[in-house]
Amino acid sequence: MTTPHLPKVAGINPPLPAPSHTPSPSAAAPSTDPADPAASDSPGRADPADPHGPATPDGLRPPAPNALVQDRLAGWISDLTTLQELTERLARTGTLDAALHEVLRAGSSLVGARRGLVTLQPARGPGHDRPVTVGLGLGRADLGHIETLPHDVRAPRAPDRPPPRPGTAPREACEAPGPDSYGRLFDDLPPAGSRAGVAHPDIAAEEGLTPRHREVAARLGYGASYAVPLESEAAGRIGAAVWLYDEPAEPGERQRHLIGLYRDYATEHLARHLELAEARDAMTTLREELLPSRLPRIAGVRLAVRHRSGPRGGGDWYDALPLPEGALGLAVGGVTGSGPSAVAAMGRLRASLRAYAVMEGEDPVAVLSDLELLLRLTEPARAATALFAYCEPAGADRPGGRGSKVVLAGAGHCPPLIIGEHRVEYVETSLSAPLGMLACWEAPSVEIEPAPGETLLFYSDGLLHRTGDTMDRAFARLHSAAAGVPRAALRDPDAVVEHVLRTMLPADDDDRAADRSDSGEDVVLLAAHFE
Repeated sequence: MTTPHLPKVAGINPPLPAPSHTPSPSAAAPSTDPADPAASDSPGRADPADPHGPATPDGLRPPAPNALVQDRLAGWISDLTTLQELTERLARTGTLDAALHEVLRAGSSLVGARRGLVTLQPARGPGHDRPVTVGLGLGRADLGHIETLPHDVRAPRAPDRPPPRPGTAPREACEAPGPDSYGRLFDDLPPAGSRAGVAHPDIAAEEGLTPRHREVAARLGYGASYAVPLESEAAGRIGAAVWLYDEPAEPGERQRHLIGLYRDYATEHLARHLELAEARDAMTTLREELLPSRLPRIAGVRLAVRHRSGPRGGGDWYDALPLPEGALGLAVGGVTGSGPSAVAAMGRLRASLRAYAVMEGEDPVAVLSDLELLLRLTEPARAATALFAYCEPAGADRPGGRGSKVVLAGAGHCPPLIIGEHRVEYVETSLSAPLGMLACWEAPSVEIEPAPGETLLFYSDGLLHRTGDTMDRAFARLHSAAAGVPRAALRDPDAVVEHVLRTMLPADDDDRAADRSDSGEDVVLLAAHFE
């Protein structure tokens, strides 16, 4: 009886496993009953009524062919289901850091290891100048020990040494172009173009490894490793991953096949993340170039600023420029939309406001009116918010030596906050529509006189939105954060903006956390401390 040929499923063709759910054949004792027809048949003769086929000469019957087919199909379906679940989880990752951690977790489940390490450093293209390394079950100290591994961890093979086992790469075919630190675990990977994995099934007993390699393995408590290059036809080699076993072990052929299929998909996914990170970096550089490179120094006032960009590249901006007669112009604003077009529009809007401020800065309403007219004529499909303040610090050629004075006007922007020892309150600006929303924009200006030692805080609405609260609660939270500034920090504008930012957004202490924030809006805080 011939078993029908089965087509391969999704490239998975593992070796035929022993059927786990098929009962093992039992020896059939020959019958001594003369009435039994089987007693007179030869051991290899087929019985037409026997579905299991003829018995072998030793009396054993092979398993039914259908059972073997079912076992193979069950294995294929299980592999396909596992790969589908793991690739779907990887596809849901939104950042490069999350994708790297997911690759390590998925790989550890496929090869049966508990710890691992992945490092990215493409030879060219996005990410080539910025290596990225992530560990699973490895702390900073563990990564530091791995960093001390010397390059070329395999010593030259002795003449009487047997050739390497299948699945490992000979030293002559290996390259060591990987990252300069953690990549030393990957020195014996095959050259680019080969995606074979490299196994060290027993590091303590394996010949050719340097003593430092064995020492690090013993110190970290791993006895074996399995490394694969992260490489695909489209992306090339972008890095490598290694999984560490607590005891001497190595993955089987089926596990290697599965991790190879998963690796191909993961490499493409990580390459897309690298391209996205490169584009975000370019966007951030462009936005920083469109904003002030430094804050001006004006007698009687000290400035501080914090600007955090959203992952999608928003259009929030700020400006501080010296004006005639020792005055100072301060502005914050934002344009609708995100991405390169919003950044470009932000640059045009800021440049236009600077020109209007130099010509008629003492009248903030006129500045915003001219800006609104320009926006409506040149970019009718876009709206923007803006707040402009004309500041005359104390002693800035003011008659009679009077104190500081600030005249400001806003167009749909959040009101600034006055912070001092005796008061913390919002400036009562009049309600007005954003620029570009009405046929003719008009709003009255507001004049305030900050006392010596007080700070005027401007901010973007992204600061409020990133809290995740309603606007009323976000305004109350901002007021509470400003009121909680330590007394000793009230005269330092840098300390004021830092305290407010950390209090409002405690989870955004680094750029990666900002990228994981629910709101991708920019955050701007601009503080002016009057002396």
